[in-house]
Amino acid sequence: MNIISAERTDLDKIVQLDSEVIGNTSRKDTIETAIVQGRCFIVKESDDVVGFSIYDTNFFECTFITLIIVSPSKRRKGYGSLLLNEMVRTSPTQKVFSSTNRSNKAMHSVFESNGFVKSGIVENLDDGDPEIIYFKLKP
Repeated sequence: MNIISAERTDLDKIVQLDSEVIGNTSRKDTIETAIVQGRCFIVKESDDVVGFSIYDTNFFECTFITLIIVSPSKRRKGYGSLLLNEMVRTSPTQKVFSSTNRSNKAMHSVFESNGFVKSGIVENLDDGDPEIIYFKLKP
């Protein structure tokens, strides 16, 4: 397992993985922009992209991990934690935030087992499934 910055040549594999998870390719432009700006990291297993993460610094001038996606067939193998820890380690800001829906129990476990703490809640993004904000201070 190794984490590297995504390159344009990885775009199709990343979009394919994202589509496998969300069911469409609607985030292709967002992913491509993140790659070009150096804000997208991937985990490869051999030549396959098995996970990726994207961040920005538009959340009160703090790092916000906007996406952590792991292939459904590769979950529960540490890839999410690996991506999360790399994002914290390389964060351009001291404060790192991310979020997940209340219903996403697996991701809550990943955040909590990696030292993130709950920091707030946002209602009305997804009906009946509020977004829970997590926080960690960069070491």
